Amino acid sequence: MKKSWLIILLVLVAFGGGFGVRNMWKQSKPEVKSETKDIYIDFAMEIWDKVKENYWEKVTDDELSNIYLLAVDKISGVSHGLITRDRSGVERLLNDVNKDITTNKKKDFYATLGDMVLANLKPFGRSRLYAQKDEKALSQVVNNIDPGSDHLSTLGIGKSATDQQVVDAFKEKTKEATTAAQKAQVQKAYDVLKDPVARQNYELAGVEPTINYGQLSSTIFWVHLTKFSPNSLDEFVRVMDKADKTTTLDTLIFDLRGNIGGAIDQLPYFLGPFLGPDTYAYQFYHQGEKEDFKTKTGWLNSLVRYKKVVILIDENAQSTAEVMAASLKKYNVGVVVGTTTKGWGTVERVIPMDHQISTTDTYSIYLVHRVTLRDDGQPIEGRGVDPQISIKDPNWQKELLQRFNEPGIVKAVEEIYKR
Repeated sequence: MKKSWLIILLVLVAFGGGFGVRNMWKQSKPEVKSETKDIYIDFAMEIWDKVKENYWEKVTDDELSNIYLLAVDKISGVSHGLITRDRSGVERLLNDVNKDITTNKKKDFYATLGDMVLANLKPFGRSRLYAQKDEKALSQVVNNIDPGSDHLSTLGIGKSATDQQVVDAFKEKTKEATTAAQKAQVQKAYDVLKDPVARQNYELAGVEPTINYGQLSSTIFWVHLTKFSPNSLDEFVRVMDKADKTTTLDTLIFDLRGNIGGAIDQLPYFLGPFLGPDTYAYQFYHQGEKEDFKTKTGWLNSLVRYKKVVILIDENAQSTAEVMAASLKKYNVGVVVGTTTKGWGTVERVIPMDHQISTTDTYSIYLVHRVTLRDDGQPIEGRGVDPQISIKDPNWQKELLQRFNEPGIVKAVEEIYKR
């Protein structure tokens, strides 16, 4: 059995994009357990049990057994049947199939089977079987670590470079850049290294900042949150405190465009500064039940000054960013401007496996555990969050002007969209 089977799906899907991740894994040595005396069938049936217990939707025995059957047929290339369309029927099927699989191919067969079963749960391709290397890659994404980046080299400086040397190197490299890609790389390096705290985090742990910011006029401050990582709230507080030293600011443009989501456990803390403490902020849905989430922090003093707030969203804003946009819209924190978000409204959970099929590889389940709900109570998945002012409307500038009666705000938003 070739390893390439691990990425074959019954349904062709694109895997990637935004995500909400909860309950991250703990690294441990692989442990092989057995109840039925066959570690492979134990492994496959544990996936059944975990799905029934943890999947966001109540999946019936008939639906799940059919997914197993189709996966077995696809991998083996042979058509099979089920005596009963339930857990017992699937276990009997696997016992029969086991007889035709040589021992050296069983690991790949069952790893492929688990991956295909999970991938064919709706939304297709969102749930997967993860090996240890996959978990490490996901951890790097969640923590905003790019192991291939070297921003110091991009600017041609060393760790001992002063803040002024960072600025000078940025200006020089910008002049030397001849392509858009080179300019973007130089800008990214500067965005990471210009802030002393962000630079320290990057140099010590490889963690990159998730916020870009700038003062657009004497009264307007722009903050672009590109994703949610465990450090994003600290970054946000630090940036807003820095802006608070400018006494003339009264307008905030909070930019969520292109935000790929991320650590959704941070959201009750991130929404507190905007909504106040102990406020019902948003809901998740799991197997017929809605779960309310309240803010866990209070008002941020450096935010209170902003009497005019514009929230920017687009079709690439997804997952946690969509939940935040929906919450801010629900409580009229500001005017939501842009285009409908992506509609990627799932929360995934990494679930450890008790049964393992190898002493060298450790597998876990990356499963859609919940779906998120928008401000009107409907699932975000497949729908997205709608703006209050759509930039697809030819009169959007006029409508934004009517909201605030500030031509400078309209001009600032126009300039942001031209970047």
